[in-house]
Amino acid sequence: MISLGSLFSRQAAPLLGLDISSSSVKLVELGRNKDGELVLERCAIEPLERGWITDGNVEKFDEVAEAMRRVVKKSGTRTKNVAMALPPSAVITKKIILPGGMSESELEVQVETEANQYIPFSLDEVSLDFCVVGPSPSSAGDVEVLIAASRKEKVQDRQGLAEAAGLKPVIIDVESYASRLAAGRLIQALPEGGKDMMVALFEVGAFNTAMQVMRNEEVLYDRDQAFGGAQLTQLIVRQYGFSQEEAENKKRNGDLPEDYESGVLKPFVESMAQEIARALQFFFTSTPHNRVDYIMVAGGSAALPGLSEAITAQTSFPCNLADPFQGMHIGENVREKKVKREAPSYLTSCGLAMRRFEQ
Repeated sequence: MISLGSLFSRQAAPLLGLDISSSSVKLVELGRNKDGELVLERCAIEPLERGWITDGNVEKFDEVAEAMRRVVKKSGTRTKNVAMALPPSAVITKKIILPGGMSESELEVQVETEANQYIPFSLDEVSLDFCVVGPSPSSAGDVEVLIAASRKEKVQDRQGLAEAAGLKPVIIDVESYASRLAAGRLIQALPEGGKDMMVALFEVGAFNTAMQVMRNEEVLYDRDQAFGGAQLTQLIVRQYGFSQEEAENKKRNGDLPEDYESGVLKPFVESMAQEIARALQFFFTSTPHNRVDYIMVAGGSAALPGLSEAITAQTSFPCNLADPFQGMHIGENVREKKVKREAPSYLTSCGLAMRRFEQ
């Protein structure tokens, strides 16, 4: 959203999408082949220790910057330009209607005037950005403008991390916008290009699950739920007496006792499916809607065996894993098998990497 780069470069300059969550740093770099099709050039993931990032806030700056350096090295990229994102809780967004035909500088003045009404801080304390969404659906001749604002220190934190890792921050986005951009490609691959379909996207993080319901690129509903993959780690700790770190490593490597699948994993998958069914029920009771056409699940825990089937059984709606690399060519620097396993974790970083072609 807060773009620091030129909008006029002919050939979109290489750009890394870097997603920093509470449990890991994920990197994606995309290119296009000569037919204009997307190519996954590089991707890598680096775990973060618990407490380094809390609720989107950077608690351990040096450790996170070091993890970013490791993920860049692991990916083998030489690209320095990076798109990063802030959690939606750190950004105030508002759509406003302004008269059409204004110049960029006139728009800026109007946006600042309007922003004063919606932002509870002095404008000196915020980074402010806007983009014209398109013609206003309600008033002819006017345009719809999206304003985004965040406290300067939040933006500077992300910029500082990038610079400490030897990267050049050119875009600071919003996580939910980036994940929607990547999910938009998957929705277009649905029957009839996904037109008029209601799609519920669940991104299962370590501690929170973000839910967005979309139709024709419009967000009808969004909400965060306090459940995530870290609860599975806690169950492993309780069941087998491992330390937190051991449990996390064994969960990642699949190095767990024989009864793990039946005694721990299956009940956890069932309870996660129930949480998703409950979140949908809440959506139905608080809006005029009573169904969705598709459920998509992303995030680190999305690929747990049996999760999408359990969600379909609980909700009776078809559920798919959100693989952001679906339909892309896989570059020679990418280990395809590993990526297939981890693909749903990369939804937000893939959306950030796609900004290369959106500017």
